[in-house]
Amino acid sequence: MTSLIQDPLLWILLVVLVAAVVAVSRARRTNMALRRTKTGLETALSEAENRLGELQGRIAALNEQHQRDLADVRADAESATKAVLKSAMGTLQSLAEEQQVLLDGLLKKYGDDTEVLADLMSVDHTGSQFSRRAKGISVLCGGWLGRRERSATVYDVARSAQGRIKGFNRVNVHSQVNVSISSRAVEPLAVVLAELLDNATNFSAPGTPVEVNIQAVPTGVCFIVDDAGLGMDQETKDRAAALLSADGPIDITSLGDPPRFGFAVCGDLAARYGFSVSVGSVSPYGGVRAVIRVPESLLAADGPAPAADGQDAAGQEPAAQKLAAVPVGPSHVVGTTSGGLPKRRRRQGPIAVVPPPDPAPAGDEQTSQPASEVTASRIGAFARGTQLGRTTNTTEGPDHK
Repeated sequence: MTSLIQDPLLWILLVVLVAAVVAVSRARRTNMALRRTKTGLETALSEAENRLGELQGRIAALNEQHQRDLADVRADAESATKAVLKSAMGTLQSLAEEQQVLLDGLLKKYGDDTEVLADLMSVDHTGSQFSRRAKGISVLCGGWLGRRERSATVYDVARSAQGRIKGFNRVNVHSQVNVSISSRAVEPLAVVLAELLDNATNFSAPGTPVEVNIQAVPTGVCFIVDDAGLGMDQETKDRAAALLSADGPIDITSLGDPPRFGFAVCGDLAARYGFSVSVGSVSPYGGVRAVIRVPESLLAADGPAPAADGQDAAGQEPAAQKLAAVPVGPSHVVGTTSGGLPKRRRRQGPIAVVPPPDPAPAGDEQTSQPASEVTASRIGAFARGTQLGRTTNTTEGPDHK
């Protein structure tokens, strides 16, 4: 026994055993502490996740409320802007109407003076462009074009649109059909076609022609506009398609700076009256092809209106004709619209076309036509096609089917 106690190996084993016991005990205490810490951390994490979920829910609710408030503010601002623009455009349209009446009186008074007639027609043409832009902005702001009392042939609609753009002399109109557009759709189609022609002349090289072909299709009639411009990239085509197919109010603040109203006006009127407009095709000249498809429901059932004097069956015109004096009656107020605007009607007789002078007898010295007469002849030819806006009565206010 004494030998065992004195054996160093035994003491070493005892020391190791005690150290092991102490280590195991300490490890158990450490493990228990770690478990408690883990449990506490898991609980804190769960509480943090719950808190995070609550915060995310509140943030989402605040974002939704912010978006609703922002949409309401934008809608109020858009509504206020449109109301102001609509009122302003109504005033400008009234002034344009008064200017038109004055010009009609001057055309009647100075119809025999070729030089004065040419100048007055130039002023009248500028006024028609101003009126077109005012009408377009008014339409985007919820205004109406009104309606005409008579139908008009597709050729007259195209010529009326041609007379509302700056480069009208670059436009060639070819009609393969002789049908009429119903009275309620005449002005909207003329405005839309004028916007497309304005784009075609502005975005193609000066001097290049713009072709308008009017063709019958199984579902109605198509106005096809071809220019020789550079075309449109895919982004521009997508933006144009979105504006032309818009089925709701258009945000006028999203039309750029300066704003481009053309496609927006076309899309708005197309949606209102039930025809369609597309600009995604390529013209035979490498530019853009725009197509207006008019359904049968917008065609007049009473057949085509009489063609203008001097126009043959194919829609071609004699070369040199001049516009005679235009008898114009004063406009008079026939009532008021729901918005308080006056309803006016203007009486006017037909526009007479003066044939070109007879050729000079053989042997007589040929004299060149004065430049002023040439100008008057060209503008007179243009005015024959745009007499649609003069010989029909337009009533201001909403259109009623």
